[in-house]
Amino acid sequence: MKVKFEGVYPAVTTKFHEDESLDLPNFEKNLAAQISDGVDGLVVAGSLGENSTLTTEEKLQLIRSARSVSDGRVPVIVCVAERRTRDALAFVEASAKAGADGLMLLPPMRYTADERETAQFLRTVAGSTDLPIMLYNNPLAYNIMITLNILDELSDLPNIQAIKESCGEIRYMTDIINRFGNRYKILSGVDDLALESLLMGAVGWVAGLVCAFPAETVAIYRLAKAGRIEEARKIYRWFIPLLHLDVSTKLVQNIKLAEVATGLGTEYVRAPRLPLEGEERENVWQTIQNALKTRPELPDYLNL
Repeated sequence: MKVKFEGVYPAVTTKFHEDESLDLPNFEKNLAAQISDGVDGLVVAGSLGENSTLTTEEKLQLIRSARSVSDGRVPVIVCVAERRTRDALAFVEASAKAGADGLMLLPPMRYTADERETAQFLRTVAGSTDLPIMLYNNPLAYNIMITLNILDELSDLPNIQAIKESCGEIRYMTDIINRFGNRYKILSGVDDLALESLLMGAVGWVAGLVCAFPAETVAIYRLAKAGRIEEARKIYRWFIPLLHLDVSTKLVQNIKLAEVATGLGTEYVRAPRLPLEGEERENVWQTIQNALKTRPELPDYLNL
């Protein structure tokens, strides 16, 4: 199905049983709730989806499962985060066969490539497929910046269509727009910078807390795009303590705990991650409970 790379794209969590096996029923329950609340696409097996702990076959299972739930209503995007170029090429081919509608492509993992190496890696992978691609720029997490020079080198590849921008610097997004105009669609990849990004030209939001609060996330996006900024701002200010939970090394555990609170998931993670405990868990749980007590009434955002 056609991928627009606009709107709200949840970076979905991967659900596990206590023994760390895939929990596809809970995974599918969560996706169905998000689609019902108006998300525009699904990103599976990303960082929030614990990509680094998944086998290739498990990632393909998640693609097939998400496609089944989506049933053509929204596109399914899979994260490509491989260590070797050859592995990335093989995974892209397998993902296409499994039914992925598009890719979210990261720079090479573990090795800190320079500009020339990063550009070559991205070009080689993108050139191997016709699937539409959203690059993922997150130098804070992965120590590689997708620079303006790299974007310039890749601008002739038509299937590289968008950028998930997570460098944490709103000014860089404006630099991209000033340099390339509308060549690349920009989606915010930082939950607690999302509204600011939308106001400065982003056309989408690859979100994390949406996994537990899909309606509020989609409402903010659609209100902002409809020019109803004050309404969007009011919900966003309520949401911010929760959105801060996305900007943490424990974002997976934080968001899974939020899913528990809203009935959309479990706390199970895959080792070496461990569930939150003690004071750390209590602090996150209290943040979630405080938000639930003051959860705002939403306008009819689906019909904007």
